[in-house]
Amino acid sequence: MRQIVIWAERRDGRIADVSLETLGKATHLATDMDGSVGAILIGEQCRTSAEELFHYGADRVWLVEDNRLDLYQSDLYARIAAEIIAEAKPEIVLMGGTSIGMDLAPRVAAKLRTGLTAHCIDLYIETIDGRDQLIQVVPGWGGQMMVKITCPDHRPQMATVRPGVMEKGTADLTRIGEIIPFAPAMCEGDFRAKTLEMVKEEEKETPLEDAEIIVSGGFGLYGSEGFEPIERLAAALHGEVAGTRPAFDQGWIPESRMIGQSGKTVRPGLFVSVGASGAMHYTTGFLKAKVIVAIDRNPKAPIFDIADFGIAEDISRIIPGLIEKLKNQ
Repeated sequence: MRQIVIWAERRDGRIADVSLETLGKATHLATDMDGSVGAILIGEQCRTSAEELFHYGADRVWLVEDNRLDLYQSDLYARIAAEIIAEAKPEIVLMGGTSIGMDLAPRVAAKLRTGLTAHCIDLYIETIDGRDQLIQVVPGWGGQMMVKITCPDHRPQMATVRPGVMEKGTADLTRIGEIIPFAPAMCEGDFRAKTLEMVKEEEKETPLEDAEIIVSGGFGLYGSEGFEPIERLAAALHGEVAGTRPAFDQGWIPESRMIGQSGKTVRPGLFVSVGASGAMHYTTGFLKAKVIVAIDRNPKAPIFDIADFGIAEDISRIIPGLIEKLKNQ
């Protein structure tokens, strides 16, 4: 049976959300190609995490337990992952597009002598010339179009997936699977570069990925002072403030608040875009929001093509009225 393998990233003793999102996508892809799903899990005393992977759709887990591997070790993780993949011979390998995943994936691809597509925002199976191919979708040409990439000749087909793009799915606590212990040969010489400690930055604000309501401003606000009504609207909605790449480049918002191809991907219940024309490199960051509201003075702005509700009017006339209405609710 053909299979898909994901790498399950662990941080602080738990599976990263992006790995569960990737696993959710893998289960859908496996159904389309009549295959199964496996996961590679590396760390210290991580067997309980294997059970979680079964609950979210994995059929088998290659388990590598060693206290020296609790923190990410670049060379060893790459070698171990490549050895498991070479033995399993999957059709597809998926990894989360985190800072660690973006370091690990190209190393593994090089060892396996196959291609790698990074920052995917969609994946699906399509039959081409009688053979199932993984279609890997990424924003291209400065975010002006979606580019479909295939790897027709080499296997496995490898891709990294942006955090927040795929849906995690629902855990089935009755699911069980097969644990395959894997004991790689290791010596101290293998630890040429060691991760000694991982320090989590203190979060002074709600992560955008967790926000249920987001109000995002663009270059159409014309200056940092333009973000004051955005902040007031977000406060009235009990939401979070975000912005576009141009807003970040101008210093109006911090990088942690940037939405789009080079920023965050979010899926809130409500996304309000204000003063942004709607370039694709921006809209890819929130396409899966449940409700999108766009406010821009240009009625022909591309943002209105994807918005559920649109207001083509001067921002200075609309925002104060919205805030007043919300206050009176």
